[in-house]
Amino acid sequence: MSKQSISTWFKGGSPWVWLNAGAVSISLIMVIGLLALIAIRGLSHFWPADIVSLEYQEPGGEVVTLVGEISDEETLTAVQLSNVGVELPEGQITGKRYLVKIGNRDHFGLDFRWINGAWIKNTEKPDYLVAIERREWGHFYGYLNAVKEKGELVATGQEAWHELEERLERSSALFNKIKRIEKSEIGEINHGMESLRIETRRLELEGVDKNDVAFSEIEQSRKVWDSKYAVLRDTLSALYQELQRDQIVMTMSDGRDVEISLAKIVEVYRPNVMSWTDKLAFYGNEVWKFVSGDPREANTEGGIFPAIFGTVMMVMIMAVLVTPFGVIAAVYLKEYAKQGPLIRLIRIAVNNLAGVPSIVYGVFGLGFFVYFLGGNIDELFFQASLPAPTFGTPGLMWASLTLAILTVPVVIVATEEGLSRIPRNIREGSLALGATKAETLWRTVLPMAAPAMMTGLILAVARAAGEVAPLMMVGVVKLAPALPVDSIAPYLHLDRQFMHLGFHIYDVGFQSPNVEAARPLVYATALLLVMIIIVLNISAIKIRNRLREHSKAIEN
Repeated sequence: MSKQSISTWFKGGSPWVWLNAGAVSISLIMVIGLLALIAIRGLSHFWPADIVSLEYQEPGGEVVTLVGEISDEETLTAVQLSNVGVELPEGQITGKRYLVKIGNRDHFGLDFRWINGAWIKNTEKPDYLVAIERREWGHFYGYLNAVKEKGELVATGQEAWHELEERLERSSALFNKIKRIEKSEIGEINHGMESLRIETRRLELEGVDKNDVAFSEIEQSRKVWDSKYAVLRDTLSALYQELQRDQIVMTMSDGRDVEISLAKIVEVYRPNVMSWTDKLAFYGNEVWKFVSGDPREANTEGGIFPAIFGTVMMVMIMAVLVTPFGVIAAVYLKEYAKQGPLIRLIRIAVNNLAGVPSIVYGVFGLGFFVYFLGGNIDELFFQASLPAPTFGTPGLMWASLTLAILTVPVVIVATEEGLSRIPRNIREGSLALGATKAETLWRTVLPMAAPAMMTGLILAVARAAGEVAPLMMVGVVKLAPALPVDSIAPYLHLDRQFMHLGFHIYDVGFQSPNVEAARPLVYATALLLVMIIIVLNISAIKIRNRLREHSKAIEN
C-alpha cells in the first residue's frame, strides 16, 4: 500500500472506526466472560454432585477413609507440593490435590479438607451413600442404618430409605406449620401487645388517671391477647413434641454411628443412584429454594429471598422519590431560571455531586435523615415508644432517601439534556395557540422529554441497586427477621431494617467463618443481583420506548 493511500485511509477515519469497534468487541467479550464465570461458579453449586469414598494414607500414617464431594482440584508443581509435605515420584514434575467437602462439621470440626492426589489409595462411589442438608452444622455424609420412632427401631437396611422419605415429608410439614404459626399468628400477638404497651405509655405521658376507663380497656385487650397466646403456646408445644418423634441412625466415614433428629433435616438424597432426570429435578428445586428461602448458618446456607425483596423494594421506593425531585429541579433550571453565573454554578455543583463518594452520602443520611429527621419525628409523633426509636434508627425509608439524594444528579442532567433537544418552535407554536407556559410545559414539553427522564431513571436504578457502602449506615443489616411488607397495618413498614443483595455478597464473601462453603453463594448472589438490575433496566427501557413513540406522535 502506497504512502498516499495510507494517508487517505487515515484521513477517512477508518482506523478510528476499527479501533472503536475493536474496543467495544473486547469490552463485550470481557463482560460476557465475567458473567459466564459467575454463572458457572454460582449455579454449579446446586447440582447434586456424586459422593465419593476416598482411602488415603499420609506418609508414615495409617490408611484413612473420607466421604464427601470433590468441590475443586488444582495442579501444583513438585516444589509447591513439597512445601506441604508431599513428595512426587521421581521424574514427575506436577501433581494434583483435591478439595473435598467432608461435611459433618459438628463431628470433624471442619467442612472442607485438601487431599493430595499422591496419598489417595482408592476411590469409590458407593450407591447407598446419603447426603443430608441440615438446618444447622451444614451437610452430613454417611450411610443410613436405621429409622427410629421415639427411640424404637422402625426400619433398617433397604427399607430404612423409603421409611425415611415418608417420615421426612411429615416432619417438614410440621416444621413449616410451626414456623407459620410463629411468624404470622405469634407475630400478630406480639405486635398487638407492643401496641398496648405504647398506648399505656402514651396515656401516662398525658397524665390520665390509672382508674380511667382507657386503662381498663387496655387491660381487657391484654387479657384477650394473653389467652390467644396461651392457646398457641400449647399448640406449639404439642407440635414440637410431635416434631421430635422420629430419628435416623447414620454411620460416618470413621465408623461411628450418629443419631440425627428429623426435625434438624431439610433434605436427604442419594446422588450416586440418581438419574440425570432426577438430578435435573433436584437441581431446579435447589435453585428455587435458594431464591425463595430464608438464610441459615450465618448466611452460608439456605436462601436469599429477604435480600431480593429488600433490594427490589428499596430501588422502587428510591425511584418514586428521585424522579419528581430530579425532574422538577431540571425543569426549573432549564425552563424558568434566568440563565447566569448562579445557574452555571448550580449546574457545576450538580455535576460534582455525581462524583462524590457514596460513603459520604451514607454519613449524610445517618446524620441528617436518621438522627435529625428521625429523632425529631420520634419526639413529635412516637414519644410513647421512646427510648426505643421508631424512625430515629436506620431503616428502609432513610436508605431509599439517601440513595435518592445520591442519584438525583443523574436524573437532573439526563432530564435537562432531554429538554434541550426539544425544538424551540414547538414551545412557540403552543404559546401562539393560546396555551400558557405551564400548559405548554405539562402537555407538550414534558411528554416529549419523558424518554430522557426514563434514561436518567435507568442510570439511577443501575447505580442504586449496586450500592453498598451508604446502605451499611442507613438501614441494611446482616439478617432481618421480618420483611418490610406483611399483613400487619400499615402493611408497608418503612421504619424497618432490611437485607440487601450487595451487602449480602459482602457479608458472605468477607465476614463468613466458613469461607469454602460461602464462596459459591457469593457467585450465585452476584449473578442474581446482576439479573435483577437487568430486569429493572429492561422494564424501564420498555417504558421509555413507549414514551418515545408517544412523543413522536405528538411531534407529528
